Amino acid sequence: MAGGGGRASAQRRAALAALITLLFLASLAFLLSATGTASAPNSAPSRLAAIRRHAEDHAAVLAAYAAQARKLSAASASQTESFLSISGHLSSLSSRISLSTVALLEKETRGQIKRARALAGAAKEAFDTQSKIQKLSDTVFAVDQQLLRARRAGLLNSRIAAGSTPKSLHCLVMRLLEARLANASAIPDDPPVPPPQFTDPALYHYAIFSDNVLAVSVVVASAARAAAEPTRHVFHVVTAPMYLPAFRVWFARRPPPLGTHVQLLAVSDFPFLNASASPVIRQVEDGNRDVPLLDYLRFYLPEMFPALRRVVLLEDDVVVQRDLAGLWRVDLGGKVNAALETCFGGFRRYGKHINFSEPAVQERFNPRACAWSYGVNVFDLQAWRRDQCTERFHQLMEMNENGTLWEPASVLPAGLMTFYGNTKPLDKSWHVMGLGYNPHIRPEDIKGAAVIHFNGNMKPWLDVAFNQYKHLWTKYVDTEMEFLTLCNFGL
Repeated sequence: MAGGGGRASAQRRAALAALITLLFLASLAFLLSATGTASAPNSAPSRLAAIRRHAEDHAAVLAAYAAQARKLSAASASQTESFLSISGHLSSLSSRISLSTVALLEKETRGQIKRARALAGAAKEAFDTQSKIQKLSDTVFAVDQQLLRARRAGLLNSRIAAGSTPKSLHCLVMRLLEARLANASAIPDDPPVPPPQFTDPALYHYAIFSDNVLAVSVVVASAARAAAEPTRHVFHVVTAPMYLPAFRVWFARRPPPLGTHVQLLAVSDFPFLNASASPVIRQVEDGNRDVPLLDYLRFYLPEMFPALRRVVLLEDDVVVQRDLAGLWRVDLGGKVNAALETCFGGFRRYGKHINFSEPAVQERFNPRACAWSYGVNVFDLQAWRRDQCTERFHQLMEMNENGTLWEPASVLPAGLMTFYGNTKPLDKSWHVMGLGYNPHIRPEDIKGAAVIHFNGNMKPWLDVAFNQYKHLWTKYVDTEMEFLTLCNFGL
């Protein structure tokens, strides 16, 4: 109760100070509009009274702030001293004002009042609870944005969330690269002419963009085991050039199961991906570390795979539990994208992901439009080419070069805008999300899902993974790969 009374008292003093300041401004306007001089007997008394009143009022205001400042910590001692000093000056001047001294003291009084107004204005923020709350809110927002950038850039993501696990991933890559160097002839590069399955539009084609070889191996293995016809499923894995040799070693030693096909690619395998043709490449080469290149390559699927008509995009943190061939029979109704909608009530709509304070966003999009998720996406590449979605994406990237439309570290807002009005909702049984952050997903939902998605920070290859979900992922890990034991993976 005492704390609440103090806050109420401070608010009353702030309100009183504001009222006095308004009265001062009105009186000052009257004073400055006066045309008489100190020698005019009729105007001098009124000017004298006005000056005395202004000095006394501001002395009272500063004294009130001094009383409040005394209640604060020792850090406010200098502020208290300033309040009392100026208040004493004003009180002294008020007592010295007379008809004979009005002309001499008017200038000094105005100077002291000006200093009092400046100090009171600066101090008001310290006593204004609403101002403090707003500043705290602004600080929280700024820190949240920094954390998002860091998380997306890999500085605070799940790879450092689990202590030893990042060392295990790094160890695995290094062991695979050492094996490549030790026996390069046993691990050939892809043939100059790709096998016909890689470009056969009659097969089921998937795209995965990742630098995590262990996670990708689980996606491929789980999909192959769930498939009725594994040999008809083709996985196109795109990674960074530095990780490509490690991927080649893994899949050479542990070939995809059941005759499933895997094509391993790097960014350098696509000559059209250059700074002159792609704003993504240009921004990355210009030093924009907020743009995750691998994530944004998904916007070039039609150019990467010109012979294909439909591609399913999978994230590397999913597990396939049911044959996905049915996704090639989903009727998109002429739309480009099919995805799981994530909105419910007022949550997870476009307004959450995009900056609607920008006129360019307000003119093109509805903040109430339902958002959707990456993880499992069906893309009609023919419709994509028809609607020139890559060109639209390029325009958006150019507009967002300074990060004003959306946070560039996040690829989802770019997808929401690129495929706005061009996305069909995917049945929920195809894609169950949240196994990387939600410990309360219904078991029946997980069991009935075609794909379960470990989106969130608690990835299944990390020590922080939920125990009740982790086995759903680890059962597809090829534990016969000797490097997993050497690198201390706790599987």
